[in-house]
Amino acid sequence: MTYRPDSTDEDLVAGCCEGHRLAQRYLYERYAGKLLGIPLRYTRDRDDALALFNQAFLKILNNLPGYQPTGPLGGWMARIVFNTCIDHVRSQKTYKQTIHFPETMTVEGVSRNEATDQLDAESITRLIQSLPDTARNVFSLYVIDGYRHKDIGEMLGIDEGTSRWHLAQARKTLQKKIHEMEHSRTVNS
Repeated sequence: MTYRPDSTDEDLVAGCCEGHRLAQRYLYERYAGKLLGIPLRYTRDRDDALALFNQAFLKILNNLPGYQPTGPLGGWMARIVFNTCIDHVRSQKTYKQTIHFPETMTVEGVSRNEATDQLDAESITRLIQSLPDTARNVFSLYVIDGYRHKDIGEMLGIDEGTSRWHLAQARKTLQKKIHEMEHSRTVNS
């Protein structure tokens, strides 16, 4: 069979299972743009994210023969990329510290204002990537991926209170950076 960029997912999957490099290339190209955003949330820069994505894509290729099309291929692939990212995060030793905070501790959300309205997706991604590793990962898991602190604690091997603290720190840092950006725009106007 001849593989093309417009080949169906089913044809590309079949080709990948048979080891056809062109099918692998087209599957990679079709989904890389959509799935690269996942590791970008858990790494500091694009090169690290790309390395993590490539590692995940190798897992995808190795697991394609067992893929059961019960749902969208992209969703199945996204789950593998996400799990690869979480495995990477777990492997970092900086997450083992436990910090205990009262259960009544609350976290103020990021307020919506003119500065946040003017931020585009790339700016937001850069701001999130600038956070310290643990804060960035907890923020991404909680705010973007919708996990609870209990689940985040289990995934990262940290206490639930530690997860809450890192989220609070991430939000404070982001608020400060957004305020600085707003101030900078005002001064430069």
